Amino acid sequence: MSEETKGKKLQKTLTHKWENVWEKIDQNENQQIFEFGDDYKEFLNVSKTERLATDEIIRIAEENGYENLDNLIKNGSKLKPGQKIYANNKGKSVVMYIIGTEDITEGMNIIGSHVDAPRIDLKQFPLYEDSELALLKTHYYGGIKKYQWVSLPLALHGVIVKNNGEKVNISIGEDENDPIFMITDLLPHLAKDQMAKKLSEGITGEGLNIVIGSIPYSEKDLTEKIKLNILSTLNEKYDITEQDFTTAEFQAVPAGKARDLGLDRSLIAAYAHDDRVCAYTSLRAILDIDNPTKTAVALFADKEEIGSVGNTGMNSLFFENITAEVVSLVKDNYNELLLKRTLLNSRVLSADVSAGFDPNYPEVLDKRNAPFIGKGITLVKYTGARGKGGSNDANAEYISDIRRIFNENNIVWQMGELGKVDQGGGGTIAYMLSKYGMEVVDCGVPVLSMHAPYEVVSKADVYMTYKGYYAFYKA
Repeated sequence: MSEETKGKKLQKTLTHKWENVWEKIDQNENQQIFEFGDDYKEFLNVSKTERLATDEIIRIAEENGYENLDNLIKNGSKLKPGQKIYANNKGKSVVMYIIGTEDITEGMNIIGSHVDAPRIDLKQFPLYEDSELALLKTHYYGGIKKYQWVSLPLALHGVIVKNNGEKVNISIGEDENDPIFMITDLLPHLAKDQMAKKLSEGITGEGLNIVIGSIPYSEKDLTEKIKLNILSTLNEKYDITEQDFTTAEFQAVPAGKARDLGLDRSLIAAYAHDDRVCAYTSLRAILDIDNPTKTAVALFADKEEIGSVGNTGMNSLFFENITAEVVSLVKDNYNELLLKRTLLNSRVLSADVSAGFDPNYPEVLDKRNAPFIGKGITLVKYTGARGKGGSNDANAEYISDIRRIFNENNIVWQMGELGKVDQGGGGTIAYMLSKYGMEVVDCGVPVLSMHAPYEVVSKADVYMTYKGYYAFYKA
């Protein structure tokens, strides 16, 4: 054997290069990727807020035989292997379980994502009139670049709870016959001072005011007639008053549907891939599981984008409390120790997106350690900021186990990190679950333009993420 041949063999054996999904699949799987992408786009189109996403997940779960845990608790029913249940947390988060054949205290296979996304919220007293326009005051939610949200068609989604307790759901701007809304920008001819500022200061938070109308109410001798005309329209259509805004939740999100991107239609451009892409892939994965060995869990949390706070965020005790209810319906003579054992022995994929390498901005990413679009599901050992602050930092043993699962099931996968060490950082729900002693690692889809009004993912990565999650549930 020549030295050159030896070297090539050694190089193939010892070195590693992440593979492109499109070069690994056959024609049948190619078709499955595009069909899966179409289904995912439909989910995005009807899940523009965490409330809508939760409603859609529950609708799909019930269609697939999942029962509401509340009903089982009221009836005192025991849970059996193969039984499928869900628990709804105030219409903003949800968790699904399939009871396994193995003793639940041996641990569960959990995939945890989040269904909230960066957006523009309305303030509690938002409507005002200024200079012949009616506008809405806002307060942005999550990490956004404020300048990206001006001159952009927006839709309004929300829920108003009236004084009599009646709940009114409102959605305006998604149908092509609906009006849209917009935050105006300054024309470049007069933007000398604005353009001299830093990007973070060019548009202010208090300047993100949404235009909602301009026609005055018909009667004369009234003040704020344009505002009054808007209120009159809202009252006529929804029977609400200005005071009802104080108890409302309204969100402004990009109007319009998810779209294929590129001449080859290999990519999807849409609002809120972060993190509904991982929510959808984990939903599809658990729907395709029947009679698992270990209890399978799909967790869809809220408020991750603002620190997982509140009673619907991962920092709440909702998941722990609901799991206690599940264990009590599975095991006789329930006690707290059984719950602790169940949580301690569980394994988790913290299903969240990663920052894909963008050739337009190579300076912020380490090309040798960044995930790439089209190279499959991404394992992220640690997130956090700079010195891994706020990170889970998964151990080698667990990552090795996940690697084995992916390799044995022909999953195209890659490793990644959030960016260069001193560039910035961010976190996920991983460290909140790891406090129970669970094994946890971040694992999801690489994204371009993360947190922008429109983000980009590869259909191939979305499909491989589904396959990876499915293999994890089956392991």
